[in-house]
Amino acid sequence: MTRKQYLMSRFSQIKLAFKALYQLGPSYVGLYGRYQLGLKTGHYELVLTSSLKNLESFYPDVYTVLSPCLSSLPDRKVLAERMGSQVDQLYAEADEIVMGNFRCFGGQSIPLELTLPQPLENWTNYEKGNKLSQDKDIKFIWEPGRFGWACKLAMAYHLSADERYAESFWRFTEQFLLSSPPFLGQHWCSAQEVSIRLIALAFALPLLTSSIHTTSDRLKKIAQTLAIHAERIPATLVYARSQNNNHLITEALGLYTASAILPKHPLASKWHTMGWKWLKYAFQAQISIDGTYTQHSTNYHRLMLQAAIWARLVHDHSFTNESIPSELSSRLEAATYWLWKMIDPGTGRVPNLGHNDGAYLLPLTICPYHDFRPVIHTASRLFLRTQLNPSGIWDDMAAWLCLPSEQLENEASLDFNQLKPWQDEAKIQSPYRLVNHKNYSWAVMQVAKYHSRPAHADQLHLDLWWRGYNVAQDAGTYLYNSPPTWENSLTNASVHNTVVLDGQEFMSRAGRFLYLDWAQARVLDIQSSPGNGHTSITAAHNGYRKIGVIHSRKVSTKTDGHWEVIDHLEGPSGTVHTARLHWLMPDWDYEIQKPLNTSDSQGIEIHIKSPHGWICLKIEAIAAIENKSSKRTMNFQLVRAGMILVGSGIALPISGWTSPTYGEKIPAMACCIELCQALPIEFKSEWFFPDES
Repeated sequence: MTRKQYLMSRFSQIKLAFKALYQLGPSYVGLYGRYQLGLKTGHYELVLTSSLKNLESFYPDVYTVLSPCLSSLPDRKVLAERMGSQVDQLYAEADEIVMGNFRCFGGQSIPLELTLPQPLENWTNYEKGNKLSQDKDIKFIWEPGRFGWACKLAMAYHLSADERYAESFWRFTEQFLLSSPPFLGQHWCSAQEVSIRLIALAFALPLLTSSIHTTSDRLKKIAQTLAIHAERIPATLVYARSQNNNHLITEALGLYTASAILPKHPLASKWHTMGWKWLKYAFQAQISIDGTYTQHSTNYHRLMLQAAIWARLVHDHSFTNESIPSELSSRLEAATYWLWKMIDPGTGRVPNLGHNDGAYLLPLTICPYHDFRPVIHTASRLFLRTQLNPSGIWDDMAAWLCLPSEQLENEASLDFNQLKPWQDEAKIQSPYRLVNHKNYSWAVMQVAKYHSRPAHADQLHLDLWWRGYNVAQDAGTYLYNSPPTWENSLTNASVHNTVVLDGQEFMSRAGRFLYLDWAQARVLDIQSSPGNGHTSITAAHNGYRKIGVIHSRKVSTKTDGHWEVIDHLEGPSGTVHTARLHWLMPDWDYEIQKPLNTSDSQGIEIHIKSPHGWICLKIEAIAAIENKSSKRTMNFQLVRAGMILVGSGIALPISGWTSPTYGEKIPAMACCIELCQALPIEFKSEWFFPDES
């Protein structure tokens, strides 16, 4: 690198730093700076070494008495009714764990690796980047340390009294603790990981008290371990505050839980005060009035609700005299409605919006990872006082958490489509959801107003569902930490179902997890019809404001069951741009019809074969009156797994993939039309489903 190149690089870095300071705000940037300063100066290492010595003086038996966090043990009879013969799924998963395997991120079973290569260094050396994490994504190291497998073993033991499960719990737990002593190694890098582990242990331990393997000596040692876990959290809470996202919620919840499970510990009051303060702040600051969660991610929305459920139950058992702010309750009600709208009632799946890194707090269900019904049924009972119907095996989470079974105030269908129009009117805010009542297909359009860092560049992205199939889908996440091409690259606008202009993102990518120059979206118009709710929504975003272009999208349901999507790009008249429209579809058989080519429009028609018949997607690039005489060029691509099946040009290697859960990617079909012409530019996409009459 020449001196000139070096100076230019430094100038760009400084410019980026000032932009981040301005757009993120001095408060959050200052908190992050404090965290980095603490790392570089060795402050955290000194503080935690001192904390460890201090804890050694708090080991009398009275300080290590464990108290349950829930009101009672789960009722085996209720669980047997909820789970029925499918309880064998729990035993099968627990048997895998006994044999040394677990289901990572809810996916395939892989070896349960709890022992890290020795010798270990202080966690700060890994956090500063001085020590590599075994040359692989750190999340694959952290996931076993979250102890979701411990919950499964405890659940299986509680139902079966099979001592194999209890013995395996203690064997693996002690293996982990011996391999990762306090504050050494990667499992202590993140206070969030420490908190999730602490919460999992707080749930699991009461289920194992009757086992012959749960000795008083083991309980005393695990109590000491829990205290060490709790003391790890305050030291770097400044980092969680700088993020103001799920980190702050889970870390505050870890402190709150520690104060409940170790109520007689001399530090319990400190943990409780700090945990309760930041829990209240985080829920109210991170959930908008309309229920939208700050990270704009369906999976992190679920994680937030799981944390809220656990916090509420711990509160109701251990801290009943502490008042819950009414504002906090109303935010959680709205957040529950938000997720309820997103769920496909037949499968429990949701649009794969935003970051999906496999995070799952307390996996207390036999339902698969992608099934959101256990959480929404539990949250609805707790925060809405509403029983969602139908009931099923997805009610097992509520039973494991010992939710009281008294009569609830309301009943409602899990299928949000079945709400009466007047009920839906009160909840028309984000997510913006439309239902086609002809065939009960439904769609969600991302129309976000960002108050915190966006996770994905997905403004105006559209998810379309029919008969439980995600016909137009979000690509998901895949990997955060990977060599280029796959280093959190599925956040890009180019792989979302939206329009990209001139090959440029509509927000500036400033890091693996950082976008600047946020594109803000707003609803322009909503049309409704009597008895059928909303029939169309029009929204726009300002991501291309620097070049004077506005992208608007109108999504409409049609009485014959098909959908129409109009994308319009408006800006300086006569300015030539290249617009690219992208649709991501399932990896099904396909047929390409003859290209559409008339004086008014050009386009393509593609048919994909679903299990219930052929679905048609027809895309037209419509020539505006003022553009009919201007030159235009169009290119079509159908891409699967980064390879062009139909069309010409170069395919993006990240195109034609979808990631159902973290670390897993599977082929999908990316349908892309690129149009170069003078503004205005307009695309019309129509989705036709098989006639079900």
